[in-house]
This record gives sequence, C-alpha cells and structure tokens, in this order.
Amino acid sequence: MIQVTKKDSKEPTENLIRRFTRRVQQTGVVAIAKQAQHFERPVSKRDRRIKAIIRNERKEEKLKKIRLGQK
Repeated sequence: MIQVTKKDSKEPTENLIRRFTRRVQQTGVVAIAKQAQHFERPVSKRDRRIKAIIRNERKEEKLKKIRLGQK
C-alpha cells in the first residue's frame, strides 16, 4: 500500500494529494487495474503481429483515400 506523510505541519493537502497521485502513477497500479477490467484471451505473438500489420495497412489505405478526396 502506498502511503504519503506530510513533510511538515504547514504543508497544504493539495501538495500531499499531488505527491500521492504521482507515486501511484509511478508504480503503475492504475494501468494494471485498467488492464484487468476486460478479459483478453491469450493470443500468440505471431497472430498479434499479423493483426497489427493488417490494421496498419487499412489505416494507410483509409488515409490515402481521404487525401485523394474519396470517401
């Protein structure tokens, strides 16, 4: 568990909250929690790579059409 204490008695709570959020982001707790929200079936590296290539080709094709004025 992440804990943050006041450096001195006059430190504002805004600074304390800012330090806490920065520490939480550095540990990556939020990113892990977001990934765990949705179950993703295990996919092989090869399949992932092929899907990425197809996705990039479609994106390039779409941008090319937009540049030519087609829809």
